[in-house]
Parts: sequence; structure tokens; C-alpha cells
Amino acid sequence: MPEVVLIAISALAYPALHLVSGWAFSFAEITPHVGLVYLPAFLRMLNVLVLGKLGGTLATALGGLALLAVQGTSASFNELASVACSAAGPLIAVSLFHFYFRRPVSLLALQDLAIVTLAYCMSNSLVHHLMWSWVDPSQLVSSTQLFWMMVGDFNGALIGAYLLKWSAPRLGLVDRS
Repeated sequence: MPEVVLIAISALAYPALHLVSGWAFSFAEITPHVGLVYLPAFLRMLNVLVLGKLGGTLATALGGLALLAVQGTSASFNELASVACSAAGPLIAVSLFHFYFRRPVSLLALQDLAIVTLAYCMSNSLVHHLMWSWVDPSQLVSSTQLFWMMVGDFNGALIGAYLLKWSAPRLGLVDRS
């Protein structure tokens, strides 16, 4: 399948997964932008790991713009900055992995995936909170919010990884031999 089609599919899946995550885990929401489980965290990482740095970042950014449209939210500077942060988190994590280990992330190595996922959770939360402190300080409601955002991204990425592991053989996405 051409990469442009995969980017489009991922971009369209992003708002759907965001809405499902918000509905299914509304009980675990700390603020409107921070919850203890955020499923799109997995999709963001998957985008960059599968589609590459440019394609994956583009898919996440387009998905963020699609989410704004689905929610009927105006494309204000604050919202566009949030979309940019969402796209930057996994890009930063994968780039740091490449810089430190001098090799790409192995999708078959649990240790690589764990390292890059933890780096993503930290970078995504940090980038968002730095942006909020500069652009929209009203989003900063708790001194522990940064930590809880990391936890929510990690939980979402973990659930997504388990769902992928469970569904991949059933959907014929991996060799069953």
C-alpha cells in the first residue's frame, strides 16, 4: 500500500481513536487535556515507527487537524501549537533513540520499544507543558499534571501495543508459522 494512503488512513484513525479514548476512559480524566489512559499515544508512536520520521509526523499532524475539524474547534494558535506538540513528541523520542544508540528502533525488540515509548511519554508531556506554560498557562492546573500526562500516554501506548499484539495474528498482519 502506498505511504500516502497509510498516512491518510492513520490521520483519519487519529480523531476516531481520540474520541473512543475520551469516551471509554472519561472516568480517568484529570483535566480536559490529561487523562490516565490516552490511546492515541500508541498511534502517534506507531506512525513514526512504521511510516518513518517524516511520514509519521505528518500523519499525526494531519490527524490532529482532523480532530480539530471533527470537534468543531477553531484552528487558533493554541490549538495548532497543541497539534504541533502532539506530532513532535514521538519524533523527538525516535530521534533521541537514533542519536543515542546510533541505529534505528527494532520493532521486534521489546527493549527498544520500551525505551522509545518511555522517551515518547516524557518528551510529549514535557513539550506540551512547556508550550502551555508559554501559550496558555490556564492549562496548568496541578503541579503533578506533567507526571500524570506521562502515565496516561504510557498506559495508552501499552494498551495499544497489547491490542496490536492480540489482533495482528488474527488479521493476518504477521506470519503465524
